[in-house]
Amino acid sequence: MMGGDVLAVEGIEAGYFPDVPILNGVHLRIAAGEMVTIVGPNGAGKSTLVKVVIGLLPPWAGTVSLRGEDVTGRKPHAIVARGVGYVAQRENVFPSLSVEENLLLGGLPSRTRTTGGRLEELYELFPRLRERRRTAAGGLSGGERQMLALARALMASPDVLLLDEPSAGLSPVAVDLMFEQIALVNARGIAILMVEQNARRALAISHRGYVLDAGQNRFEGPGPELLRDPKVVELYLGGQPAGASSS
Repeated sequence: MMGGDVLAVEGIEAGYFPDVPILNGVHLRIAAGEMVTIVGPNGAGKSTLVKVVIGLLPPWAGTVSLRGEDVTGRKPHAIVARGVGYVAQRENVFPSLSVEENLLLGGLPSRTRTTGGRLEELYELFPRLRERRRTAAGGLSGGERQMLALARALMASPDVLLLDEPSAGLSPVAVDLMFEQIALVNARGIAILMVEQNARRALAISHRGYVLDAGQNRFEGPGPELLRDPKVVELYLGGQPAGASSS
């Protein structure tokens, strides 16, 4: 069930080099239990915004709030301790450690359940990881690594989960499974903020979406409605709006 805002971003300006802005006053909000997707062209600032939220990139201006608390510019470990999980696009597992060791490391900041109990819950949600629990993460397939990264972020029982391009580089079968798992996680009440290259698939399962372009908000609304918006489709998605006739 969705409630009040768990995450709010207001007027964020940020970049990696002085006088070279990537974000130019971006805003968004996520209600508790809501799934929100950010889409837009390459270079729009999508991943940069996620890095600002998790504390990897201090913003030049604007605020990031968690349940009304200003956490702007705080270090990643402090953000995680306040109930935010993060799955980076690359290098998101420890390849020399086993699946179970990766998960146990993810449980260190847990605020609620015992590590053992949470581990069992995630093995039930991701049975493939139970099968591979003794396997070094470096020996997993791409889809299995992403599954492990997702599960590891969930070990700390976050209120909101940040996903940066979770389907990047995966096979079509693995992409299908990844989106199914993300939907299952959200159904358990965890809010999700997702940056995703597969915009159509992501928006179709999202409560709301934001379209960024040149570091600014261009469109926002319910995910399925954005898929039916001719302007959004023409400029950012290609093809025809969802439900449009091909004749």
